[in-house]
Amino acid sequence: MQTDKNSNNKRPLEEKNESTAKKPATRQASLLSMFKPKVVEKDVQALGVKTSSRKPIDLLPDISDEMKELLDLELTTMQYDWFKALKPEFTKPYFIELKKFLKAEKDAKNTIFPPAPQIYSWSNYTPPSKVKVVIIGQDPYHNYNQAHGLCFSVVKGVKVPPSLVNIYKAVTRDYPDFKTPNHGFLENWAKQGVLLLNTSLTVRAHQAASHAGKGWEKFTDAVISHLSEKNAHIVFMLWGSHAQSRSGRINKSKHLVLKSVHPSPLSAHRGFFECGHFKAANEYLVKNARSAINWNCLCD
Repeated sequence: MQTDKNSNNKRPLEEKNESTAKKPATRQASLLSMFKPKVVEKDVQALGVKTSSRKPIDLLPDISDEMKELLDLELTTMQYDWFKALKPEFTKPYFIELKKFLKAEKDAKNTIFPPAPQIYSWSNYTPPSKVKVVIIGQDPYHNYNQAHGLCFSVVKGVKVPPSLVNIYKAVTRDYPDFKTPNHGFLENWAKQGVLLLNTSLTVRAHQAASHAGKGWEKFTDAVISHLSEKNAHIVFMLWGSHAQSRSGRINKSKHLVLKSVHPSPLSAHRGFFECGHFKAANEYLVKNARSAINWNCLCD
């Protein structure tokens, strides 16, 4: 395990509605009662998370009809606080070109994953003020009924992908009582503050990296930069060279950066299973007066 942190950064960050956490042990209790599905609005109903009465459109009172149409997905499916934080990006040339590209894909009747209402599901599960851990992926899964907007996660009923199988093994090494689920749906991690962010948020069906280099990377870099600048005491888990290339946007005097090889079967044997990131993340969070993540909550 590699870590980047400033040892002088010991002043705890106070958070609302978070009680003082106890030091995490090698055993983690179930949090069944904390993660009951909630009724939400419109296209984000399937997410099982609560939405705010505030609307992103309220932040753009003078928007033109043309821009309103271009930003329809962001206006109708992105969580309000994330929309507010990322608002400057929406009018930049790269983002406008990205949205035009996605429209052209749709007009050409190309199948895009994840389904449009779920592209920004990460924002609804994990608002910026709640982020404790960031796990960075690369591309959404590109087969049917897999991707739903959270990196490494797949919808229930789909075979658990090999990289996620290895992630579960690494968690078990840190917490031997971890109950390996029979699914790959990481919703309960996201609800606790684990931001599961791909650097490219869409992909054409059956064509890996087909939407790479179209502008998503600049947008998700803005997500990382916002968290680095505005928050403190976040754990960034950077697995593989692609994720680690984003480390320059992270203020290491305010956050903990953990690095390892990618959990893919091609590289996991080179140290991923022994990286200890899940326990190290909890120890850092508790040390800085943040509650630990209950990684052992996926079977609830």
